[in-house]
Amino acid sequence: MSAPVRILAVDDRRENLLALQAILEGLAVDVVSVTSGEAALKRLLTEDYAVILLDAHMPGMDGFETAGHIKQRERTRHIPVLFLTAVDYDPHLAFRGYQAGAVDYITKPFDPWVLRSKVGVFVDLWTVHVRLAEQAAECARLRSVIEDVVELLEEGAAGAAAEAHDRLKAARDN
Repeated sequence: MSAPVRILAVDDRRENLLALQAILEGLAVDVVSVTSGEAALKRLLTEDYAVILLDAHMPGMDGFETAGHIKQRERTRHIPVLFLTAVDYDPHLAFRGYQAGAVDYITKPFDPWVLRSKVGVFVDLWTVHVRLAEQAAECARLRSVIEDVVELLEEGAAGAAAEAHDRLKAARDN
């Protein structure tokens, strides 16, 4: 796994983004900060993220609309979204957040250690997912090599055993 684990932080207030950076400092992640839903959607076109921390109330495209777009895209629908909001807890807004696809709806002020813990869980899940995808790709590659070797042996061509040996050895050494 060579790509860094990224977290997308979306908030129209730069001081909130700086606070999130400070809270997550020390975790093995790159926090990418943007100040609008539109900017978040642009980043999501080309980069992968373990989790999205999304302000619910922003000018222009708010967090609910942004989350709706994220969950509609095949590429991004699996990314967990945690809503962060300065508005006092309102069950209707929380429901709206969950309806938009959020995995959590957190009101400010919040305990920074709780947020770090939640982000850590999603980073761990993302890391396991990436490793599993890499292992699945390796299994597919090995299956292809095995199928080629079986076909070669079934043909019974001269030198087939030596060729099969060489292919299997190369697959093992990769």
